[in-house]
Order: sequence, then C-alpha cells, then structure tokens
Amino acid sequence: MLYISNHPLVAHKLSIMRDKSTNTEQFRSLLCDISELMCYEVTRDLSLDKYKIETPMQETTGFAIVDNVSIIPILRAGLGMIDGLVKLIPNARVGHIGLYRDHETHMPIEYYCKLPSEIENGISIVVDPMLATGGSAIDAIDMLKRKGAQKIRFLCLVAAPEGVKRLQDAHPDVDIYACALDECLNENAYILPGLGDAGDRIFGTD
Repeated sequence: MLYISNHPLVAHKLSIMRDKSTNTEQFRSLLCDISELMCYEVTRDLSLDKYKIETPMQETTGFAIVDNVSIIPILRAGLGMIDGLVKLIPNARVGHIGLYRDHETHMPIEYYCKLPSEIENGISIVVDPMLATGGSAIDAIDMLKRKGAQKIRFLCLVAAPEGVKRLQDAHPDVDIYACALDECLNENAYILPGLGDAGDRIFGTD
C-alpha cells in the first residue's frame, strides 16, 4: 500500500521545507514536526491489550500498546526523523543502517548496520526523508528481512514515482507512507521538485 498524507499541517510544513531559503534550524524543526504527525498514520494499526484502571470516579477499561516498535533510520538523513517518532513512542528501540549513494552509479553502498535484538518480534519502521531511486530503501529492507524482521513499514517525506515502483516491486509486503508523491527524478537521480539534499539541509553541509 502507498499512503500519501492529505493533512493540511503536513502540506503546510512540507512547503516551508521545500523552500530553498529555509535555514538548517527551521528545516530540522519542521522535519521533527512532520515525523511526529506522520507517526499517527504509520502506527494506526498497532495492537492493543485491555486492562482495568481506576479513574478518580470509577473503574474503567484502559488500553496498552503491545507491539514492540523499532525505528530504523537510514543514515544519515534518517536521523532527523527519530525525535518526532520517539516523542510519541518513547519506548521504541532504535537501530541504524548506514548507506550512501555512489554519485556515478546512483547505487547504495552499505557501511554500517546495528539493529535491535529480536527484530523479528514486532514492527520495524524504516525512515528516510527521501524515496528517490528506491535503492537505499530496498537494501535496508533486505537487511532487515535477513535478520528476521517480518512487519516492516517505510516512512518518508517525499517520494518519486520511480522509487515507489521499485520498492513495491521488490517488497510488495511493505507499506509506504509519504507526505508527497513528486513528479520524477532528474538525470542525477534527485527528486523533482523535491527539497534538495535532505542530509545536507539537516546537518548544514554542502
């Protein structure tokens, strides 16, 4: 499934992020805000257990999330999305997958992988602001599946149709959540209209 947010707050904040005049501090803050808003969607079907609680007035039924949630950012840009998610899921475990794109082949190259133990028990949310060619997302999900992960979702801000198709073809069981589906990739595999290089804009690098 491909889910594209239609929430006005997401559209508003993403538009400010796209603006080339938005500075690093604003970009980081907005990324955190949007990640928090999208967290509602990506966790909509978490499992709940019932239990009894006492309000100041009477006994009633409470609900507790029973799924173990792991958040897996693709380094480095995915790091900017952690805070918004952990704010709503403070007991989430966080793993890291390090991939970078070869500027000539545009293919992802792995350099780091550290995942929570028992990743197979629970839900894994892979996060990266951009879904461009789909190569990094596919490789990251391949790594998770080799470790036994079964329930995987992918969360991004901006997706290109080419990347969505590649990811759906490679992993049809993985739902994709995005704030916007953009037009296409350019000759350098950057998303148009996009928002530039998310990692550089998060960390203030060139």
